[in-house]
This record gives sequence, structure tokens and C-alpha cells, in this order.
Amino acid sequence: MRKRPSSSSPPSSPEDATPGRPAKPRFTPRPEGRAASRAEKKPRSAGKPPAPRPAAEREPARPVRSAAPAPRAVAPRPVDTSGGAPWLWGHHAVAAALKNPNRKFVRLVATEDAAAELAGLLGEAAPIDPQVMNRDSIAKLLPPGAVHQGVALLAKTLKPWQLEDVIAHLGQTERAVVVVLDQVTDPHNIGAILRSAAAFGAVAVVLPDRNAPEISGTLAKSASGAVEHVPLVRVVNLNRTLELLKKAGFWSVGLAGEAEQTLASHKLGGRVALVLGSEGDGLRRLTREACDLMARLPTQGPVASLNVSNAAAIALYELVRAD
Repeated sequence: MRKRPSSSSPPSSPEDATPGRPAKPRFTPRPEGRAASRAEKKPRSAGKPPAPRPAAEREPARPVRSAAPAPRAVAPRPVDTSGGAPWLWGHHAVAAALKNPNRKFVRLVATEDAAAELAGLLGEAAPIDPQVMNRDSIAKLLPPGAVHQGVALLAKTLKPWQLEDVIAHLGQTERAVVVVLDQVTDPHNIGAILRSAAAFGAVAVVLPDRNAPEISGTLAKSASGAVEHVPLVRVVNLNRTLELLKKAGFWSVGLAGEAEQTLASHKLGGRVALVLGSEGDGLRRLTREACDLMARLPTQGPVASLNVSNAAAIALYELVRAD
């Protein structure tokens, strides 16, 4: 078998060449008249700088490619809180906050029309002078999509409630309702539940601290002022909370669509802890086991489920009606 000649040892004679191909000379002689290579050129004398090339012979300078311009920084939209002071917006949320003696105010902005309407809701001069601005300037202070109705208030957060404080505040009151939320995290739903709790006389709304939203402008707007009247209590462990409520004389009733009895059929009186779960998963297993009773609302038809805030409103009405 013919072997491929090694590239490291080129043929040096016609006998070493591959048959059928002319042998290449090992060195190619330089043609006459060819300029000497750079290595053969006479070295310049040391210490004498080379003469500059004429301007006409110089190569034109290559344009320097500038780096791609950095993307233009977009100023972030303001968040709900600023130094522990959340922005509240909407006529009712702002008016209720201004009436709350426990609130400390930082800044009030309003359009001319909204300032006049706010004065009508308050019935007196606001405790802080409003800064008159147009609607677009107010919107720039708030999160995207905030329906501010031409008025916004920057106020310090309220002091958080503890469950023990709520129970102590009841004293010897026999009739009381506490709403307990399990895995309900949407601020619109929580705000709407606070509003229903205020309307039907519930003494507090309790929810786990984990994943719970802050009392933001969105929540306060949905609550329509109820944030100032109904304590929103955050707890670490929901099951221990239900045990504490039982010791305080509360019957805990969990709402579930598959429960056998309706809420009205239990004929509950006295102190009641109404426990509601999230719309998707409902009550967790351990929460169900911690409840004294399970009940359902008498819904029917092709759409038998309700939004958690709607279910809370109907259940609270049912408990009030039972009195």
C-alpha cells in the first residue's frame, strides 16, 4: 500500500518525488532584480530617527468605531411606599384617613375640583393644606394604573394591631365576628372584605403575615375607607390563632362549597370566627381541622362558586341576619 509522503520531509531529488508529478526544488532562487527583503536591508543608523513620511503618502486614519450607546435609563415608577408612608388615593380612602386622629400626614395633593369635593366630604377644613396639581402630575406620584380621582394623600402607616389587643378591646361583649383569611393575598379582595367587615360590624380581619400585602393605596382604595375603622391583624400561625380565639369564646366556622350544612342552618350566635380560604385552593387541610364547624352558602346553578370577597359579604350578612 502506498504511503502518503510526510509533510515534514519534502522530496529533495527527482527520485524522491511522487511518480507522475514533477519534483519541486527545495529552494526557489530569487529572480534577478527583485528587491531585497526587509531582513537584507541595511539597518538604519542608531540614534537617527526615521524621516517622516510625506502627508500625501500617509495612510488615512481609520475611523474609530464608537461603542454602542448605552441604553437610556428609564426612571422607575414610584412605589406604594415612601419612607414608611404609603400613598392613599381616591375620595373615600383619603377622606377617611384625614378624619382618623391616629394618622400622621406628610403631603396632600389634589386637583381644584377634587379639593372642593374633599372639603364637602370632610365637612370641615382638612388637617393639612392640599397642594393643587393637575391629574397627570398626581398620576406620576402613584403606581401605574392608580385610579386616584384627582386626590392623593401621603400618610404614615397605622400602628399594627395584635389579636390580643382586639380580644381585650371586646371586654364582656357577647356578640362579635372576626373574619379569618387563609391564603387570601390579593389586595383588591382584602380591601373589599375590609369594606364588608366594616359594613356588617365585624371587629377585625385576621390573615397570615406570610405573603400578605401591605396596606397600600390599592388595598385602601378597595376598602373605601374601612382601613381606618377595622383592624387588619397579621399573625404568624393561623392554627394557633384559631386556638386563641376559641379560648376567647369564639366558634370557628370554615366556609367550603362541599360542606353538608348551610351557614344559616347552624344558627350561630355569640362570638364567631368566620374562616375563608383562597378562591383556587380553598381552606388548607390543617385549617379545616382547626375549625369547629364547616358550612356552605346556598349557591346553585351552573356557576355555584363566588369570589372570596363576595362570599365574605354574604356570610357576614347571614350572621347579622341571624341576630
